[in-house]
Amino acid sequence: MRRVIIAFTLLLPAMAFAASGGVKLQHADNDVSDKASLQAGAKLFVNYCMGCHSAQYVRFSRIGKDLGLSDDELIENLMFSTEKVGETMTIAMDPDDAKRWFGVTPPDLSVIARARGVDWLYTYLLTFYLDPSRPWGVNNLVFKDVGMPHVLWEKQGWQKPVYETKTDDEGKSHEVIKSLELVDSADEAKSEQYKKDMRDLVNFLDYMGEPAKLERQSLGWKVMLFLFVFLIFAYLLKKEYWRDVH
Repeated sequence: MRRVIIAFTLLLPAMAFAASGGVKLQHADNDVSDKASLQAGAKLFVNYCMGCHSAQYVRFSRIGKDLGLSDDELIENLMFSTEKVGETMTIAMDPDDAKRWFGVTPPDLSVIARARGVDWLYTYLLTFYLDPSRPWGVNNLVFKDVGMPHVLWEKQGWQKPVYETKTDDEGKSHEVIKSLELVDSADEAKSEQYKKDMRDLVNFLDYMGEPAKLERQSLGWKVMLFLFVFLIFAYLLKKEYWRDVH
């Protein structure tokens, strides 16, 4: 059993690499305890993602409670298609229309961070590049032939692939993408801000996957402290009991 566990542990990096399409994932370095980041990420989500993607397992009221937003702030900044703060984050787009337009129904993003991982999401959002062969004119390094347009291109600027020639085991040469670079170097400052924005967005997606995470972590150390104190009393009781026995 121990060998199986060790083998599985050694395979985890390779599994993550394969899940990213052979691209080394960039670290999101997000922090779900950062409320300012979560608020910024929530604003990005409702403005750029909720046109096509729902988060039907998350309620606006829960977001307001966890992110320190009043009902009025929720309505003014995050609620554009619903009227009651107790409603979930659903969208009006018909699934059949979405499938006809995009080729597939855009997935609900309530638990996407738990399904894909925050590093995958962060890298995915950073690695859209121009590809005239695709219907939307873009492709993605970690999600080849993605059916989603790059809706945030104005914040990042367009990227183009930089190719290099590699020779495979059979001696055949072919071009592979070495890296991505901005089409317009003037977008460099904008691109740096985009990375921060995507950390905020991924942070919010991570929060949505488990809104109770902060409460769970806060309760965890209290439980451990209780068990430690209980252990001391249990040990003293054991010593007292066995002293009488002997």
